[in-house]
Amino acid sequence: MVRSILLSAAFALSAPSVQAEVIGEVGVDWFGNDIIIESIADPKVQGVTCHLAYFERGIIDRLQQGNWFEDPSNSSISCTQTGPITLGDINRGKGGEQVFKESRSIILKSIRVTRVYDEASQTLIYLAHGSEVSQGSAKTSISTIPLYQAK
Repeated sequence: MVRSILLSAAFALSAPSVQAEVIGEVGVDWFGNDIIIESIADPKVQGVTCHLAYFERGIIDRLQQGNWFEDPSNSSISCTQTGPITLGDINRGKGGEQVFKESRSIILKSIRVTRVYDEASQTLIYLAHGSEVSQGSAKTSISTIPLYQAK
């Protein structure tokens, strides 16, 4: 229920670059807190799928903490080759390109996945990071995909 409220708010404020599919929900305590695992296919790189895991607070935890409309923006990412890799028209600059964005609060906090292409080592780097106005993006996680036979 809370997840659907947050996702509705996220879509209303800014549509993500790509749709994620929830493939796992692991309960972590009796407060109803969960770790959500989502599958994200890179829309511009055929043959790459990323799995993003993040913490979602339950109703009891929200009532206890008094911060009803916000989840932590902590996340972990792992990406893998799921078929023949074909690079589309990707941003090859040092800043990379946002692949995915999902809100973690009603307005100012989100989890983002950014793809950076390391041309020298022929590697795609996927960076999961929080975006928050007051605390920046201090918590990060990366995953890499070597492009030995990419077209």
